[in-house]
Amino acid sequence: MLQKGRPRGFDRDAALQLAMEMFWEHGYEATSVADLTAAIGIRPPSLYAAFGSKEQLFREAVARYEEIEGGPAFAALAGGPTALAAVEAMLRANAVSYTAPGNPPGCLIVLGAITYTPSSQGIHDFLAEARRATTEAVRERFARGIADGDLPPDADPAALATYVTTVQYGMSLQARDGADRATLFAVVERAMRGIG
Repeated sequence: MLQKGRPRGFDRDAALQLAMEMFWEHGYEATSVADLTAAIGIRPPSLYAAFGSKEQLFREAVARYEEIEGGPAFAALAGGPTALAAVEAMLRANAVSYTAPGNPPGCLIVLGAITYTPSSQGIHDFLAEARRATTEAVRERFARGIADGDLPPDADPAALATYVTTVQYGMSLQARDGADRATLFAVVERAMRGIG
């Protein structure tokens, strides 16, 4: 009799980590269920029993990515003494994450669904919403900087936030193309001169 479900000894957390790395490296569309199950060492029914679907697995992988890889950047944004210091620290934290040895280069949120088909429109929209949330967090930090008096009262928080996240996403693409940490730090320095 065939057993259904996850194999004995299945480590859901380890499987999620592997899936996150695969999606980060190859993107949603290019990572098949067969690729995932082969890497994790399970059969498709076990993957579906554990995660529901490839899309749900991807969403969980993104949540894990945001917690582990995005955590330092969001902490830097929240904890900086001024808006400019916070934004610079966030960009530097992203440069470190995008170029960390042993990790795929770049950012899963930026690169996970650059190309998509009608069947993966939901994934594209999901990642676009995550990027909009980042832009909004940066906008809120700039608005707080205006309220705290460390930015001029006529500064435009929305435009500044769009600029910063555009730089951030460009850094992700540069990292994917082979840019090293020093190169990305130089981008951060230039971007901060553009703001301040």
